[in-house]
Amino acid sequence: MNLLLEKMNKFDAARKTREAGIYPYFRQIESDQDTEVSINGKKVLMFGSNAYLGLTNHPAVKEAAIKAVEKYGTGMAGSRFLNGTLDIHIELEDKLAKFVGKEEAMVYSAGFMVNEGVIGCLTGREDYIIWDELDHASIIEGNRASFSTKLKFRHNDMASLEKQLQKCDPDKVKLIVVDGVFSMEGDVTNLPEVVRLAKQYKANVMIDEAHGLGVMGHNYSGKGVHDYYQLTEDMSLIMGTFSKSLASIGGFIAADSATIDYLRHNSRPYIFSASITPSATAAASKALDILIAEPERVKNLWDITNYALDGFRRMGCEIGHTSTPIIPIFIRNNEKTFLITRMLFEEGIFVNPVVSPAVAPNDTLIRFSLMATHTKEQVDIAFEKMEKVFKAMDILH
Repeated sequence: MNLLLEKMNKFDAARKTREAGIYPYFRQIESDQDTEVSINGKKVLMFGSNAYLGLTNHPAVKEAAIKAVEKYGTGMAGSRFLNGTLDIHIELEDKLAKFVGKEEAMVYSAGFMVNEGVIGCLTGREDYIIWDELDHASIIEGNRASFSTKLKFRHNDMASLEKQLQKCDPDKVKLIVVDGVFSMEGDVTNLPEVVRLAKQYKANVMIDEAHGLGVMGHNYSGKGVHDYYQLTEDMSLIMGTFSKSLASIGGFIAADSATIDYLRHNSRPYIFSASITPSATAAASKALDILIAEPERVKNLWDITNYALDGFRRMGCEIGHTSTPIIPIFIRNNEKTFLITRMLFEEGIFVNPVVSPAVAPNDTLIRFSLMATHTKEQVDIAFEKMEKVFKAMDILH
């Protein structure tokens, strides 16, 4: 008897949605990640991408990646710790540290690895990690890798955060970890209050700027939520990814020099993984250059975001507390969420379904996300098609 196979065969959720004709995953895109993509020869408007600045097909970004392959080859064949460090890795790290306002930065091969590798090794058995219940899955995995005591607080609930801080030994390390922009709900962490409580209880703050980088920032800087609130100095660690606004793959952590030096010699996902490829490094670096040089891209993103937010509210959609380019449209039913996703695709609109266990069964939603390169005309088309489907499915208020 093959017990493993027997266990695997009990997983039938995907099979059931395939049989119902509403399976929404692994749709094969045959074009670049633009505001319009091609799937099975069909042109659809893309409102499911995290390419917030629309840089994945920027000529300068593609040229930088190509030139990196020509000079360095396609891969590193080793970790940063040993034979896998290039001059362009160091150059990118220096740029990132300067950009987010920290002494040093280090680059990982994937954003998920950053949180897993940083959170998992920073604190010890007698220390504490305090985290928002809606933090990204990579933060949860980092928590699991740590021997510290883990304390969860209710989403963006500062009274709940304070109660958890009160449980901690005042003489031990306390690391509060929060998303800057929450990836499914689109709302922003209450960073001023997090910082106030951190100071009161002598805790440190790590912010995940995966969805804040290139989106949030003072005067459209795109530096993230920490910069939007002018609280950079109060952040012990700033995390970011390249797979959203920076048109590549990988991630980074920025902090003081002592912390970065410790992580370079203790973070297992960093030490024991092959380093980020030359092309990904060069692409992220060039995208960062464009972000810095063209703040109007961030402004364009906010113009189209505010246009869309107003439109969905007028339509009668339930969009929660979002104030960012991530717009959740709550459906509150798994099967209906899958069905609406399919109906919208048939109408030429690509959106992402978010269902349990990613969220609670009564919190299922359609995730509609925007790029700086979307036009109002494209959003208007989406409004027309979505209102038609939503009315048919009776989800408007």
